[in-house]
Amino acid sequence: MEMTPGTRVRPTEELKAELKAALTGVGVVLPSLRVDPVTGASDEPFALVALGRCNVGTAQKLVAVLRACGGGAGEGGGA
Repeated sequence: MEMTPGTRVRPTEELKAELKAALTGVGVVLPSLRVDPVTGASDEPFALVALGRCNVGTAQKLVAVLRACGGGAGEGGGA
C-alpha cells in the first residue's frame, strides 16, 4: 500500500482524538492540539501531533496530572 498524505494523517488524527479525550478526562485542555500539516504532507511515515502552546494554568494542570501518575521529579526536577 502506497503511503499518501491521507494514509499518513488518518492514524495521527485518530491518536490526536484519543489524546484530546484522555487529557480532557483529567481536566487538561490543550487548545492548540492538532496534527502538524507539514509532516502530514512530507515523506515522514506518519504526521506528527503538535501539542501546541498553552497558558500557565493549563501547564500547571498538566504538571499536576503527570505527577499524580508518578511521572516527573519534584519542583524544578527537569530532565
